[in-house]
Amino acid sequence: MSLISRKFAQLKAQNKKALIPFITAGDPIPEITVDLMHDLVSAGADLIELGVPFSDPMADGPVIQRASERALEYHVSLRDVLDMVTQFRQLDAETPVILMGYLNPIEVMGYEHFADQAANAGVDGLLIVDIPPEEGEELQRIFKANLIDQVFLVAPTSTPDRIQRICDVSGGFVYYVSVKGVTGAGHLDLKSVEHKLAEIRSRTDLPVGVGFGIKDAQTAAAVSRLADAVVVGSALVSRVEALADEPEKIGASLREVISSMRQAMDKVD
Repeated sequence: MSLISRKFAQLKAQNKKALIPFITAGDPIPEITVDLMHDLVSAGADLIELGVPFSDPMADGPVIQRASERALEYHVSLRDVLDMVTQFRQLDAETPVILMGYLNPIEVMGYEHFADQAANAGVDGLLIVDIPPEEGEELQRIFKANLIDQVFLVAPTSTPDRIQRICDVSGGFVYYVSVKGVTGAGHLDLKSVEHKLAEIRSRTDLPVGVGFGIKDAQTAAAVSRLADAVVVGSALVSRVEALADEPEKIGASLREVISSMRQAMDKVD
C-alpha cells in the first residue's frame, strides 16, 4: 500500500476528509519552501501538493503562473524540487508529497532516472497535467515500478468512457477539477460537483479529491461533505504573492488559512 493510500485509509478510519494544500516550490524564494511544507502540516494538512515551476504552465491561472515566474527567477529546477522533498523527509516521513507539474522537465531528465530520483527523495505521487492516459503507458509502468502513484484529472466535461479510462489508470486518488477553466477560475456549483462525484465513484474504489475554486473555510467544508479530499491552491498562492517581499510572514499566513479550513472541515457532520 502506498503512503497516499495509507493516509486515506487512516483518515477514513477517523471519519475525516483529507486536506491537500498546494504551493509552488521556490516561491517566493527557494530557502523557505521546506519550512512552508512543515507549516502546512502543522496547521492540519494531510498531504502536500508541491508545484514544479514551469515556463509555460498552461493549466494554471494567473496566480499560479506568477508563482512559477517568481520561482524561475531563482532558476528552481526539477532537481531542486526533489532536493526540497529530500529535506522535508528528514523531519517528516508520514505526510505524502505529490508533485504537480508538466512533462517537459521529466522528459529532459529521462523517465527512468527521474522516477528513481523521485522515489529516493520521498515523492509519493505525481500529477502531470499535460500527458493523457493514452500517451503515458511507459510512464505509468515506470512509476508503478518505483511505487509512485500517478494522479489523473477528471474534468466537468469528461464523458463516462473518459472517466472510466482515467479511473482505470489512476493511483492514490482521482482528482476532480470542479470548475471549467484554469486554476483559480470560476465558482463552485456544488450540485454539479455532487452529481459528477457520484459518476466517478460508480467507476472506482479510489478516493476522490476535489480542487479548483476552493477559496475559503466555508467552501472547503461544503466540498468535504461530498468529496474524500479538498485541494486548495490559488487561495494559498495568493497569500504567498501578497507577502513576497516579507517572506518571514508567509508561514503564519498559510497556517491561518489551512487551520481555518481544517477546523471547518472537522465540524462537518
